[in-house]
Amino acid sequence: MKRIAIDMDDVLADTTSGILTETNLRLGTNFTREDISNPEKAKEFYEQYFPIRDFLHEKGFFRNLPVFDDAIETVKKLQDHYEIFIVSAATEFPNSLSEKLEWLEEFFPYIGWKHTVFCGHKYMIKADYLIDDHEKNLVKFEGTGLLYDAPHNYHIEGYKRVYSWKEIGTLLLPEEV
Repeated sequence: MKRIAIDMDDVLADTTSGILTETNLRLGTNFTREDISNPEKAKEFYEQYFPIRDFLHEKGFFRNLPVFDDAIETVKKLQDHYEIFIVSAATEFPNSLSEKLEWLEEFFPYIGWKHTVFCGHKYMIKADYLIDDHEKNLVKFEGTGLLYDAPHNYHIEGYKRVYSWKEIGTLLLPEEV
C-alpha cells in the first residue's frame, strides 16, 4: 500500500489564521490573509510579527487552530487507499506536542498515535507523497512532494502546488465509477 505523509501546520491546521488572529490581537492591527499574500504588505506584517512571535511557544496556541475545509473528509477517504502518517516538526515548539496530539484526536481520531510522527527534520520520512507547505521539507524528500499553498510560499516553484483538500482528493483518489 502506498504511503502519504501529511504535515499539520498550514496543511491540516490553518496556522496562518491563528498567527494573524494572535498578531492582530496583540498589536491592535487588522492584517488579513490577502495582505500577507501581497509582497509589500507581507513585509510590513512580518516586520511587526517577528518581534512578538514568541506566542508560538505559549501554551494553547496550537490546540485551538482551525482545521482546513474538507481536510477531515478527504484524509478519511485517502486512508481507504493509502497508509496515512501525520508528520509534524512539532519538536521546534515543545508545548505543541501534547496540543497537537489533542488536536489530532479531536479532528482526525481515525489516524491514531501510531501514525503520528513528531520530528525536527522530515527528510528521513519514507513515503510516496509528502504534503507540506515548506520547501525545506520537500527538497530532500525522495517521493513526490506536494506543496500546499500558503502565503509564505507563494514565491516557491518547482513542486506540484495544491490549493485545497478537494484538489488533493481529485489528484490522489481513484475516480469513482
